[in-house]
Amino acid sequence: MPGSWIMNRTSAVTRLKLTGFRNYAWLDLALDARPVCLFGPNGAGKTNLVEAVSFLGPGRGLRAAGSDAVRQRGAGGEAPVWAVHAEAETAHGPVTLATGADPDNPARRKTRLEGVATTQTQLARLFPMIWLTPREDRLWAGPRSDRLRFFDRLVLAGEPGHGTQANAYDKAMRERQRLLERMDEGLSVDLSWLDALEAKMAEAGTAMARARLVALNALQSEINDRPASAFPKADLALSGYLEGLLVEDEGAAQTRFAARLKDTRRKDGAAGRALTGPHRTELEARHREKDQVAADCSTGEQKALLLGLALAHGAALARERGAAPVMIFDEACAHLDVDRREGLASAIAAIGCQAWLTGVEKGLFEAFGEGVQYVSVEAGQAVRG
Repeated sequence: MPGSWIMNRTSAVTRLKLTGFRNYAWLDLALDARPVCLFGPNGAGKTNLVEAVSFLGPGRGLRAAGSDAVRQRGAGGEAPVWAVHAEAETAHGPVTLATGADPDNPARRKTRLEGVATTQTQLARLFPMIWLTPREDRLWAGPRSDRLRFFDRLVLAGEPGHGTQANAYDKAMRERQRLLERMDEGLSVDLSWLDALEAKMAEAGTAMARARLVALNALQSEINDRPASAFPKADLALSGYLEGLLVEDEGAAQTRFAARLKDTRRKDGAAGRALTGPHRTELEARHREKDQVAADCSTGEQKALLLGLALAHGAALARERGAAPVMIFDEACAHLDVDRREGLASAIAAIGCQAWLTGVEKGLFEAFGEGVQYVSVEAGQAVRG
């Protein structure tokens, strides 16, 4: 029921093996489902390790790195391939997950579930994941596209098909733009194909916007219902043409969007991009207590708002799906005061998730007490304790 933060199941990595990944020539780390606190000096490989964990979920990982970028390089030469292998607990029981460079084409990445090739949608359904890195600390004051990308990751954690719809939309939008540029140059274009591309954009875009609104409503409900904590509550909104159509007249949204695309062909061709669609949506947030736009808050308040949002989303997913997602907080404790570090520890415990946290000193995690696993990281080596 809303307001209850007691969760019984969690997605978790119980054994992690790395080969030729970043600064790890080899690693075999046995774990349980409790949170994992990684500590060690800068440059030791803490972020590399949590990046490897993020590769077990859907997408390109927390650094959005390509396959060749994560291959180990050093004085001893380059690893021919790299691999991440994990034994994991999920809502559906224990599984093995593996991802790594394709031996026949190291620039490509292959992912397997129980030894069989899998899809991004299957990964999102089986092993939901949320992460925050220092890049997101100024999310509210940064570019609109960064906020939308962040929110779409949250949506994907709850709606596994969201990534498929986004890819379909982007592909159709790029092809449409090529045709519009041909028209702008006075070249012939198959108008029936242009109609079909706009129909695909309308179909996939409407599905994207609908999934965003569902996720936003669930997240806002969780924020409203959760108890007071060290993290301020946010009031959220999605400002976008298609999201507005869905609120106004859901049944006609797809048809109206397709008609809008047809009407704006000339403008879009001249602009070199589609000027209307879910790729232009803005995620808005206000600090509720201060009644202030998030971008106008202090740096510390912006980070606290973001942490509160991520924690609320983790709780909402755990409630909805019956198992808490894996959550990654890279350097989250570094700039938090004692009260907020204690608040973070309490929230993670209440969700019941396996959170991965990094920091330069073990003392940053004192608030977690003995309810976590400590892992010392130094020079590409990770040891429990």
